[in-house]
Amino acid sequence: MKKKLVSMFLALALAASLVGCGDGNEGAGDGDTAQEGADSADDAGASEGSFKIGGIGPITGNTALYGKAVQNGAQIAVDEINAAGGINGYQISYKFEDDQNDAEKSVNAYNSLKDWGMQLLMGTVTTTPCVAVAPETANDNMYLLTPSASSTDVIEADNAFQVCFTDPNQGKASAEYIAEKKLATKVAIIYNSSSVYSSGIEASFKKEAETRGLEIVADEAFTDDSSTDFSTQLQKAQSAGAELVFLPFYYTEASIVLTQADTMGYDPIFFGVDGMDGILGVENFNTELAEGVMLLTPFAADSDDEMTKAFVAKYQEKYNEIPIQFAADAYDAIYIMKAALEKAGATPDMSASDICDAMKVAMTEISCTGLTSAGSEMTWEANGEVSKAPMAVVIKDGVYVAAE
Repeated sequence: MKKKLVSMFLALALAASLVGCGDGNEGAGDGDTAQEGADSADDAGASEGSFKIGGIGPITGNTALYGKAVQNGAQIAVDEINAAGGINGYQISYKFEDDQNDAEKSVNAYNSLKDWGMQLLMGTVTTTPCVAVAPETANDNMYLLTPSASSTDVIEADNAFQVCFTDPNQGKASAEYIAEKKLATKVAIIYNSSSVYSSGIEASFKKEAETRGLEIVADEAFTDDSSTDFSTQLQKAQSAGAELVFLPFYYTEASIVLTQADTMGYDPIFFGVDGMDGILGVENFNTELAEGVMLLTPFAADSDDEMTKAFVAKYQEKYNEIPIQFAADAYDAIYIMKAALEKAGATPDMSASDICDAMKVAMTEISCTGLTSAGSEMTWEANGEVSKAPMAVVIKDGVYVAAE
């Protein structure tokens, strides 16, 4: 049985052939990766004359697909920038650490990167670890730009910025889209109450859904310890007549939900958020369950704009797979850092704290058009939250296709 899946990841793919930031900074380059491996450290030019950018995310464990995508997408951007002459004439040294989506391991990874000499942090990838690391960066006055950790807790301090939308915005936009497109009137929610990411989106979605006249007929929670059996939650949604089930959590659990719903003959629309991206790559998952579904996402790999085509081709050549949105988020993140460093006139001989102080100002003065900005510009307020546009796509033949 085919299952409709509507997965909400906010924003989309580009409209230019190159990442454009600030006063027309461009992100094209033909550089090859300097080094490959699990640690993803590019130490070509890792001398005192290079900007040291660290990354943190899960490259092993249940959410490894996210971390590997971020690691790889950022690496491509680093290679391009270095091949094109660097930032303010200086190369980038890039090192990525695995945190297995674990808060304690993420803090340990942060300390390891500081020992390495990190001056800017691109991370962390997932929300709970980033919530743990963010206060450490604030204490150190270390610049932080997360590609994909969406909790507002991440950007409480003035040193932290996001490429992705915040959890409240994801939940609110999801409800708006469902109501405006008249996808359903009776909606069920299944969410992870032990996850800051999931519960934050659930709260804002529920509030906006009620404002929009959507009837929440079931609101069912699970925890990390009960994330393999969703039969009870699905039965309640089915019994309540839910036409759409909102799933604000990660792709691994989502694939289980879809599989179990199919087994019980329950065929509603399933609507997720950015954590759903990656579901087509889950091992042993029947991707036909997601065929023909609608999504809101910051990136569509089949987009015909030159910038996306160039990125996808390079990613496929290097990693032998189609990039997901997290790879695009990270690619944009490195170019955003480049634009802000150039705006600030930063140099590698500056301390991490001095660079951070300069970046706090520069981030509010730049604008970037990237892979995840739907052809429009990304800008930032001092609170660290990004402003950019969303767009809809559809899963067709196992890929994301721009919706009409």
